[in-house]
Amino acid sequence: MALVRSLARPAADRAVPRVLPRALPRVLIVDDSAVARAVLARVVVDSGRYSLVATCATAAQAQALLRQTGADLILLDIDMPGTSGLAAMGDLLRDGGDAKILIVSGSAEEGGAHAVEAMALGAADTLVKPSATTVGARFGDVLLAKLDALSASYADVNEGVREAAVPAFPFDVVAIGASTGGIHALTAVLRAVPASMQRPIVVTQHLPASFSSFFAAQLSSVSGRPCVVADDRMRLLPGQIAVAPGDAHVVAVSLGDGSAALRLSREAAATGNLPAVDPMLSTLAKVYRERLLAVVLSGMGRDGLEGARDVRAAGGIVLAQDRASSVVWGMPGAVVEAGLAHAIMTPAQIAGFIAANGGGR
Repeated sequence: MALVRSLARPAADRAVPRVLPRALPRVLIVDDSAVARAVLARVVVDSGRYSLVATCATAAQAQALLRQTGADLILLDIDMPGTSGLAAMGDLLRDGGDAKILIVSGSAEEGGAHAVEAMALGAADTLVKPSATTVGARFGDVLLAKLDALSASYADVNEGVREAAVPAFPFDVVAIGASTGGIHALTAVLRAVPASMQRPIVVTQHLPASFSSFFAAQLSSVSGRPCVVADDRMRLLPGQIAVAPGDAHVVAVSLGDGSAALRLSREAAATGNLPAVDPMLSTLAKVYRERLLAVVLSGMGRDGLEGARDVRAAGGIVLAQDRASSVVWGMPGAVVEAGLAHAIMTPAQIAGFIAANGGGR
């Protein structure tokens, strides 16, 4: 406890905004434990790389503060009295705008139910919070590494990569692939696309099967559109989002009238992912050809690269999320490095492109 006491300065625990330089990423801490708030605040402040906006003991305090001042990064506990961190995620993401949430909780073991649920709800990453008796310098190093990865947009990580000009491109279907960090980007895109855009949207997000229905419900809430977990022989409908189940790829088959139905496949993908982005993009490209808009968001690995290649060959358009806003630039980076992206865009720019071109021919 000696280390904890040495870090726990009450002055760092402020429930009101501070006047901060905007040059540094702004961090908001939400945890019901005064000791945890003090420890996290000390790590953030002493790094010299971040500005501490405030520390809050409840989700309600955090929501009010976000509406007033905003933040770039939110450190959020799960187990809190009243509204839990998981229950508050949707409201915090809404009020926080582009803020990224890092779950810091003793119950956020990697691969555990809470960690997976948090990612499904839109958290950018998770970190296990040690007990008060075991916290040490190693925890601070890991926390800062996580924050550095999430705040890469404050560095010139896109140096040498120029955004391509994209002409007007009416499309009939949007296909979006994402993995690690992609849920945050995906929700940002779908939240910003107006209801007047009635083209079907097909999504493959790397996620366990047990969370597919929950994920679909969250996307429906965020986007204001019907969102369903794809089933076999399901026809694509205007204005609807179809998400791949966690235990099967979605593949498109032509219905002979220019539209498609979705089938489920469990054939092994070259990338080893299930579901995989590649079969979704490749089969939709066969049906819709130049009428397909493909989007590759944040994710680890190279899933989506071969699918993007098929979309380009068929005459469709490929958009890749920019490196600065991506939690992991593996998937979109692979597409960009292969010269397959027509444009490299932020989630907001992707949403703008979809809105501008999704009204039909």
